[in-house]
Amino acid sequence: MGIVPSSVVLTSFQVISRVFMIWAVTHSVKEVQSEDSVLLFVVAWTLTEIVRYSFYTFSLLNHLPYLIKWARYTLFIVLYPMGVSGELLTMYAALPFVRQAGLYSISLPNKYNFSFDYYAFLILVMISYIPIFPQLYFHMIHQRRKILFYTEEHKKFE
Repeated sequence: MGIVPSSVVLTSFQVISRVFMIWAVTHSVKEVQSEDSVLLFVVAWTLTEIVRYSFYTFSLLNHLPYLIKWARYTLFIVLYPMGVSGELLTMYAALPFVRQAGLYSISLPNKYNFSFDYYAFLILVMISYIPIFPQLYFHMIHQRRKILFYTEEHKKFE
């Protein structure tokens, strides 16, 4: 839509992953709802969204305070690993309950000749963080350098 400069693919990935964490892990496995790791990712997500939408709002109003810009491109350094840690710890805490209950798993034989092991799927999701997290994190580091330092250096020569 052009209102914000975010990629549709990255935004979709983020929304899907958050729905997955809330519904398929935290809501579905009641035993993990009181884990500190849930608080960890919820606080990280909340602070991230407050900063993100403050940034978007002030940008749309053409009145972006430097503090908001700085927060948008700096706080992720702590909040992103905090959120990812909370997500991974929550999934890890859910594993024994998922295995014990056979949650969302489909075993053979059945009329569709199809099986699905949600326990193994959760492990694969956790493993997928290994290649994905560094790419997204270093992309944000690059964006930070480009936005905060390039524009500051550029202004010195104007």
